[in-house]
Amino acid sequence: MPSDKAAAGAATGAATEAAGERPILGTPDEFPPRPPRRGGFATYLVIALIVAVMAGGWGYVMMSASGNPLVKAQVISFDASAADSAEITFTVHKLADRAATCRLRALDTGHMEVGSRMIDVPAGKAELTFRERLRTSAQATAVYVDYCDLV
Repeated sequence: MPSDKAAAGAATGAATEAAGERPILGTPDEFPPRPPRRGGFATYLVIALIVAVMAGGWGYVMMSASGNPLVKAQVISFDASAADSAEITFTVHKLADRAATCRLRALDTGHMEVGSRMIDVPAGKAELTFRERLRTSAQATAVYVDYCDLV
């Protein structure tokens, strides 16, 4: 007496032979013809323009993030030993015929601002050195030039 597995195998084999060796989804000749492709050169042109605008915008953002490249400030030294003031010595490099303003900041141990001051840099020289004192509301631990901009 044949087993159940043998009977199931015989039934499956018979079904495979009936279907033949054809692909399940059909042959390429049985597929409907493809519709013509839309777009083409115009589509690629629009995509290229979008990418170019995005790249230009990203370049502008990266250039403007560096601040004003025409004015550079360099801290030479600072003294924050007094409880109510801090002193900073710094150099400003700029165009000789333009005036500028610089913002100085003093910070405490928690990186909180305890003092700030705006400094006017006159036109006439390209490189100027300043020694300035900032009044502080608490003991400062760091003093730096926040930014400088042409006027």
